[in-house]
Amino acid sequence: MLLRKLTEACGAPGQEGEVRNLIRSEIEQYVDELRTDALGNLIAVKNPGAPGPKVMLAAHMDEVALMIMGIEKNGYLRFRPIGGVDPRVLVAKTVVIGEKRVPGVIGSKPIHLQKPEERERPLSLDELLIDIGAKSQEEAEKLVNLGDCAYFATQFEEFGQDKIKAKALDDRVGCAILIEILKDNYNLPLYGVFTVQEEVGLRGAGVAAYQVKPDVALVLEGTTASDVPGTDPHRHATTVGRGPALTVMDRSVIPHPHLVRELIELAEKRAIPYQIRRTNTGGTDAGQIQLTAGGAKAAVIAVPCRYIHSAASVMSKKDFAAALKLVKTYLQELQQREGNQ
Repeated sequence: MLLRKLTEACGAPGQEGEVRNLIRSEIEQYVDELRTDALGNLIAVKNPGAPGPKVMLAAHMDEVALMIMGIEKNGYLRFRPIGGVDPRVLVAKTVVIGEKRVPGVIGSKPIHLQKPEERERPLSLDELLIDIGAKSQEEAEKLVNLGDCAYFATQFEEFGQDKIKAKALDDRVGCAILIEILKDNYNLPLYGVFTVQEEVGLRGAGVAAYQVKPDVALVLEGTTASDVPGTDPHRHATTVGRGPALTVMDRSVIPHPHLVRELIELAEKRAIPYQIRRTNTGGTDAGQIQLTAGGAKAAVIAVPCRYIHSAASVMSKKDFAAALKLVKTYLQELQQREGNQ
């Protein structure tokens, strides 16, 4: 399954090579041009000479991860997050480190040895270490290097009713949608861009958009789902199982209102379930793409994912299918509008 391969691949910001190679092998036979730019974005082009608006579809390849920043004399590893990782979700998680996939576990002082006041607060990053089973600094240095990335060792799994559990659904779910889109044919100048370094400041998207200079851009994402215990219903950003989410505002972008309205009307016309993302936190590549060069009409279509930026996120296969259908339908409608059948 495509999503299994994508989520089980590892690609921290700036270290997306494994994911990029996997995507390249999936799409190279379906596109007219395929190139990697200096920053690492993978840019796939279909029908570059076709009439009509230039459409850019974007999904980021990178995932949140941890970077090894120190090796203690007793062989334990110090680390820091790359991207937005909550330290509270890290204790006792298993990881793999570097290209060799060295196994490890994130450890801390056990609760039996904690002082009462320590039990009342979350553990800080300085109180967490990665144990790779090494007895000394010298032994650990034979296995890992400073600057190596550690990834959650989570296997893809289907469970419950139409649910998927995996790491890195943000944004391998968007990558999977984009791959499926590129396998179809549209008589439009279509640019599928798999971006890098989104999790550390949307860095790849601006570089890619400057090259493409799109008229219209759709960013395909995995986004926060809030339908979990302890969250008031009126504070739900999105809810798993209610269809893809359309963004009206976040901290990086105000999507083009006419484009958002067009997607809403199209979803309602074709009976495609959708929802509005009801918080304005977080950001996406749309924030950079919208502002690059002369600007572009941009919107975000996102699959809701519970427990995002953790060892295991959860999504609905129905939401994935609806998001894919909405993107395909938009491209078909745009093609018909431009008379490019």
